Amino acid sequence: MSYELGMAAFNLEMPDVIPRTEYSAHMYWELIEKVTGVKATPQSTKEEQMKATQAFVKAWDYSFFGNAFVHIGHLNKCRTKKGHATFASGGVDFSAEVSCPFSDPEECLDFDPIAVYGEVDERQAIKDLNASYYEKCDLFPNSVNTQGTYITLVTGLIEIFGWEMLLLALAIDGDGFGEVANRYTEWIMPYFRAMAQCDTPILRIHDDIVWTSGAFVNPKWYRKYVFPNYKKMFAPLKEAGKKVIYLCDGNYTEFIDDVADCGVDGFVMEPTTDMKYIAEKYGKTHSFIGNADTRVLLNGTKDEIYAEVKRCIDIGKNCPGFFMAVGNHIPSNTPIENALFYNEVFNELKRR
Repeated sequence: MSYELGMAAFNLEMPDVIPRTEYSAHMYWELIEKVTGVKATPQSTKEEQMKATQAFVKAWDYSFFGNAFVHIGHLNKCRTKKGHATFASGGVDFSAEVSCPFSDPEECLDFDPIAVYGEVDERQAIKDLNASYYEKCDLFPNSVNTQGTYITLVTGLIEIFGWEMLLLALAIDGDGFGEVANRYTEWIMPYFRAMAQCDTPILRIHDDIVWTSGAFVNPKWYRKYVFPNYKKMFAPLKEAGKKVIYLCDGNYTEFIDDVADCGVDGFVMEPTTDMKYIAEKYGKTHSFIGNADTRVLLNGTKDEIYAEVKRCIDIGKNCPGFFMAVGNHIPSNTPIENALFYNEVFNELKRR
């Protein structure tokens, strides 16, 4: 029933049971073994890990499984390496590699993505998107699968330039860097046209436009260079009848109305973004996913975990497109007993 629940929610049909999804929990190998009995470790083969992930996604009844074919690998020809702290089980994602292909912010202002990465082959992109989509449908047949982008615009620029060069370039010439954003949009547009033509009915569009504290540059810059470009990107998707689900980490509360105005059909958010505002203003017209605080699962008591799940469900239960999720992942340092209790509480409260 998880697929049916997910599609009903995306179509704003108010299913009797609140659907759910999670992030990273399906790669938390100790939790997976506890829930399913299927053993996998960071050293297991990809096939063994996928078998465990599939068992967990089915056991926890994911109604939505987000995928994005257009990811940071598409920028590898010119990308800043920022290192990576330990997050995944066994610390397999740790990286101390730090490098930047730019030595001066002026170089950033001259950057031309099409000249560097080449023009995107739109027809090949359609084939690749469909192949990736159907692969995920085979792996997770009980979930609503998606395609989409991880490097939509601001995230793409962060990956290319890194934070230091990006902020320096913005400080030196905000409008000049806005033109870089415009050129980046022209480069990535063929992927959006391809997504409009691919078989995926629901597209997940990820872009981290803020920090945990909110905007990192004057909001006027976003309204001049980010949201107008979003409208260009999303236009072919909307014309094709796709549902656009927008995902941003951090606190994008001040930009919720701007994002809605760009034509999205749903919001995904971390706990710092005001889900209550979304529910009150867009809860009858948009889907939304979130947003229990993983810090409560990490350090909280059972009473605090219960209260956090109830907070989310109280906000979303009268909204037809609400999905439950821990808004900033269930990482592998989460106490297993807390993750299990979170799931118990959700199952207790999930019926409308």
